[in-house]
Amino acid sequence: MDYGMIGKREKAKRYAEERHRFLFNKFDVTFHGDNNNHRVTFDNGVYTCDCEFFVTHHRCAHTMAMEILLKDMVPETVES
Repeated sequence: MDYGMIGKREKAKRYAEERHRFLFNKFDVTFHGDNNNHRVTFDNGVYTCDCEFFVTHHRCAHTMAMEILLKDMVPETVES
């Protein structure tokens, strides 16, 4: 194995444990829900989801799960 790569892997592991280093500004995720797959996006502090509940409430279990998962790793969300 390339010895330079060993050091890089160790550094990568350390980075991965230091959540404060990451700030997601934009993403597009396929969320595998209990009944269907849903598309969840995040852009400029705004989550969207293609589920029916989100259409009327502007929040849903899928977007809230992403908020929990990425706590402190996304900018503050914009309330609509």
